[in-house]
Amino acid sequence: MPLVSAQSAHAALSRAATQEPHVGAASFTNPVIWQDFADIDIIRVGDTYYYSASTMHYSPGAPILRSYDLVNWEFAGHSVPRLDFGAKYDLNGGRGYVRGIWASSLAYRPRNRTFYWLGQIDFARTYIYTATSVEGPWTRHADLPHVYYDAGLLVDTDDTLYVAYGNTQISVAQLSPDARSQVRAQQVFSTPAGIGTLEGSRFYKINGNYYIFLTRPANGQYILKSTSGPFGPYTLRQVLLDLPGPIPGGGVPHQGGLVQTQNGQWYYLAFVDAYPGGRVPALAPVTWTSDGWPQLHLVNGAWGTAYPTPSLPPPPRQVEPLIGVDTFQGTTLKPAWEWNHNPDNGRWSVNDGLRLTTATVTNDLYAARNTLTHRIQGPTSTATITLDHAQTRDGDRAGLAMLRDSSAWIGLKRENGTTRLAMVDGLTMDSNWNTTGTGTERATTAITGTRIWLRAATDIRPGTGRQARFSYSTNGSTYAPLGPAFTLNNAWQFFMGYRYAIFNHATRALGGTVTVSRFELTTP
Repeated sequence: MPLVSAQSAHAALSRAATQEPHVGAASFTNPVIWQDFADIDIIRVGDTYYYSASTMHYSPGAPILRSYDLVNWEFAGHSVPRLDFGAKYDLNGGRGYVRGIWASSLAYRPRNRTFYWLGQIDFARTYIYTATSVEGPWTRHADLPHVYYDAGLLVDTDDTLYVAYGNTQISVAQLSPDARSQVRAQQVFSTPAGIGTLEGSRFYKINGNYYIFLTRPANGQYILKSTSGPFGPYTLRQVLLDLPGPIPGGGVPHQGGLVQTQNGQWYYLAFVDAYPGGRVPALAPVTWTSDGWPQLHLVNGAWGTAYPTPSLPPPPRQVEPLIGVDTFQGTTLKPAWEWNHNPDNGRWSVNDGLRLTTATVTNDLYAARNTLTHRIQGPTSTATITLDHAQTRDGDRAGLAMLRDSSAWIGLKRENGTTRLAMVDGLTMDSNWNTTGTGTERATTAITGTRIWLRAATDIRPGTGRQARFSYSTNGSTYAPLGPAFTLNNAWQFFMGYRYAIFNHATRALGGTVTVSRFELTTP
């Protein structure tokens, strides 16, 4: 991953790593985004910062966020327009839960003014996508018969492309000038048994030295340094281990990337395990020792809950907020939205509302196509949808879900020409992500009319016992609760955190349609 217009890391910052910076009015608080954006890669191109993250089975994949100050971020696009890696990502004869887009890399190549995304899929092959703008269009550039696991892509100062990758055994590959094949690959480091596992490579060239930034999941960060070129030899240094994080109840910040500002300052953007909400980003300043090693700025021996705001030029504009209202105008979805697996594009549309026509006949929400998801804003937030159900058919199920490997929803059940409202929980998966429960109805009520407002209010502070509560309205202003509170699962193994999900699937025959005219995400 390149550091564009990099200045001297050693001279740019001189404060000691243990110095506690003064936090005044011009400060930011961690997490910088309380949403699920894990396996961070971060780059700067000119005065703009870009942030890439994992999305597993969600489509489009590999979202890109944009910022002008490292603190305020907006959605910009996705590097992988569709998970074109087999039928299971279509929920067709299989499923891709907890597969798909894992830790991957985003880089910018100044010579051809092109962005590159690189990632391996299913431990089988590595794919490269390119675009001249992060908004797209992104296209598949290469399909390589190599598994660059947890890869970091480096554009060297001579324009050569290198990839650092691996788990425990760390390797470096050189790509051809056109980035369509491998020229050379070599193992460059073997992790000492006393450390355990190192992975999550990020690859840098700084002041003529090569660095591979590695995570020890889920509580450490290490860095390799070579003064003799990209193939080493490398020496190892610990950056952090069991460092208290900035979120009460959350984990140790790790597995992120380093970036240098246009003013010469350095920062580390890492993620914090914060289930049931997922893995959320935290930012901290970095300085460099005289012999070329990074050190974090700590606050009272911990990753700070607040730091001085980076000293940067005023942004050219305010970024678009990550919460608010979407009325689904235009002909494309905003990049805040991702489908559960690839959608059936013939059965949904937007433009003055989101129309979902049933795409699957199933009693299993986990098997239903065209479920549209949105990240939850923490620590607490509320999602509300306005749903028109005049065109549903018998057997249809439509509504708003809390989606993960243990799920619940509030929504409509149409039977014998009559539509009623229900709250359902008990949708569960096993450790292989096969469905073990299709849901138990916990409450129901009769409704009249063809429009209803559905709401989920959610607490995703890290820890056990966090809950979501469902409610509904027939007039858009007065809400009534329905069903018991749903207790969220905070185990990490599903990796992705809970999401709000809009769904419409059939249990008898296809053809029913619902229209969502409004989605609103609010915080207290």
